[in-house]
Amino acid sequence: MPIEVTPERIAEIETLIRPHIRHTPVLDIDMTDFGLDPLSVALKLECLQHSGSFKARGAFTNLLTRTVPLAGVAAASGGNHGAAVAYAAMRLGVPATIFVPGVTSPAKAEKIRGYGARLVISGERYADALAASERFVAESGALAIHAYDQVETLLGQGTLGREFEADLPDMTTLLVAVGGGGLIGGIAAWFRGRVRVIAVEPEGSPTLNRALAAGRPVDAPAEGIAADSLAPRRVGELMFPIAQEFVAGSILVSDDDIRAAQHALWDNIRIVAEPGGAAAFAALLSGKYVPQAGERVAVLVCGSNTTAVNFD
Repeated sequence: MPIEVTPERIAEIETLIRPHIRHTPVLDIDMTDFGLDPLSVALKLECLQHSGSFKARGAFTNLLTRTVPLAGVAAASGGNHGAAVAYAAMRLGVPATIFVPGVTSPAKAEKIRGYGARLVISGERYADALAASERFVAESGALAIHAYDQVETLLGQGTLGREFEADLPDMTTLLVAVGGGGLIGGIAAWFRGRVRVIAVEPEGSPTLNRALAAGRPVDAPAEGIAADSLAPRRVGELMFPIAQEFVAGSILVSDDDIRAAQHALWDNIRIVAEPGGAAAFAALLSGKYVPQAGERVAVLVCGSNTTAVNFD
């Protein structure tokens, strides 16, 4: 694993970014409310973080630990990373240019614009936006902030693991949604096997699942309802050795599972989650993950940037 992504460094970063991020709440629920057998589950509501997702942690880490040139910062994103970078740049007075693909939801695009960033729509998938952002960085000299394959990003996302452990020291199992792997990579680097960290991915974009099977990052499909947040072409090179060592398993959920989880979170506890934000809960609700006796299960609800919720 990258030698820079250590629990000690994550703890230092949390102290640095703490004035800029929210300590998000933990909500204990009983799965009988969702029609399942009795089970107490802790939801970490990172969907209530600044900019609507956990990505604010990595964004502030990048801007506070790296030198930002006059050209400002640039990022490629399915939406949440871009919104987080735009928010952090706005708060710190830095110009930002954000590249997103055509699959980005209108809610995320409008949030990026609302934070004052320049928004560029390029291609249909994350890989297209990334290529466009790389060309822009080469031409402008802007500082590139990668959504997941960067040490600073992993460190920032790892602070969520530290915060959650302080909130819930008795957790034994943590379900985490995976796209490029920055979130689960940082969290797994914090826990280092002390908690069973389980990856949850959409069937249409099984990036980590395929990488673990192949023994290295490989291309995977980038489709499905959560394509704007959980569908890069492959997981990051930096997070992969962390996942190999400290991620306990990988679960795939269907688009129908994710939709059901979104609606269940709203109908039962009035939590708005985007598809990617609801994916980890979908593993539990669908029965794709079945807890064993004695487990203290926790789930990250990691994003809320959507308008696709039925409020009737």
